[in-house]
Amino acid sequence: METVAASSWKQLLLNALESNSSVKHSLFFQLATIGSNGKPSNRTVVFRGFQENSDKIHINTDSRSRKIDELKQCPFAEICWYFADSWEQFRINGSVDIIDGSCRDPMKLQQRERAWFSSSPKSRLQYLGPIPGLPLLGEIAFKEPSLDPSTGPVDAFCLLVLDPDQVDYLNLKSNERLNFTSRQNINGEKLWTSQRINP
Repeated sequence: METVAASSWKQLLLNALESNSSVKHSLFFQLATIGSNGKPSNRTVVFRGFQENSDKIHINTDSRSRKIDELKQCPFAEICWYFADSWEQFRINGSVDIIDGSCRDPMKLQQRERAWFSSSPKSRLQYLGPIPGLPLLGEIAFKEPSLDPSTGPVDAFCLLVLDPDQVDYLNLKSNERLNFTSRQNINGEKLWTSQRINP
């Protein structure tokens, strides 16, 4: 096992994003949580980038969705991200920070606001719709909401920040598999180690 920079697995991911950039769905991955019933709960979400100067992954979501309650009960999740063109898979485990309008940390609220304004106006409108996952009540006509583009985040908008602590990388073309694991040193800094493992 060797100590490596966090940038080593992150660079593999950035390379995969680059080599699959012509495939629009390469920005989509699966996010698994533990449901309130103790069973796995999985859904497809969109990669919104890395937090500045870190390996933390940003995901936008609706604060009214089931995944928020699940993450409040158990703040750990796993990403499974497959790149079809380059035959690469990343499984990324970590803890998830929920940043919604009730957050008291001004720096985190700024991150949430930046995430809001970096989303398309059409994407922002989704947070004004009915509560996700509830039964549809008859054939009620849905009025298209309107939103001033200069308005900040609405209450339902939530930023999830996944802080990785383990990354399992598999390349099916080269038949290579690497496991990256993090730990904190005495200064509280994250250190990564990597190990080649059987595919």
